[in-house]
Amino acid sequence: MPSSLFDTPLGPISVHWQGETLTGIDLEPLGLGPADSSPLASLPDWISRRLEAYFARPETRFDLPLALAGTPYQLRVWSVLRAIPVGETRTYGDLAHELGSAARAVGQACRANPCPIVVPCHRVVAKQGLGGFAGDTSGRRLEVKRWLLRHEGVAYV
Repeated sequence: MPSSLFDTPLGPISVHWQGETLTGIDLEPLGLGPADSSPLASLPDWISRRLEAYFARPETRFDLPLALAGTPYQLRVWSVLRAIPVGETRTYGDLAHELGSAARAVGQACRANPCPIVVPCHRVVAKQGLGGFAGDTSGRRLEVKRWLLRHEGVAYV
């Protein structure tokens, strides 16, 4: 599966695709580059244009074809995440109610999201407060969540 680094205002991310389908985004790309045995590929224009557009204008919709590997439940959660409009948030509890499950299960599916930003798990927050992001409740990943929300016009401390 080809991978490429892409520079963003958040720092470099690694993007993965297969053919004409986006398969993953790593917000903290470790192991890519000269020391890695697999060379980096050139990021296809159809992906780079969408990412550039989002970082310039967050209202840009990601209409990229996706192939997400996950359980049937995770796929359901990720589908619901993609329906949350830019500039809006939902709580883990809201999504759990919509899916007929538990807030913790929604959080675990968000944590397993292979394509953050495109599948906007950053738009899911706790009932009181920001909640976590990509498995962290403090540190750099939470700062990324704050940045993405501010970028989209949602104010969170």
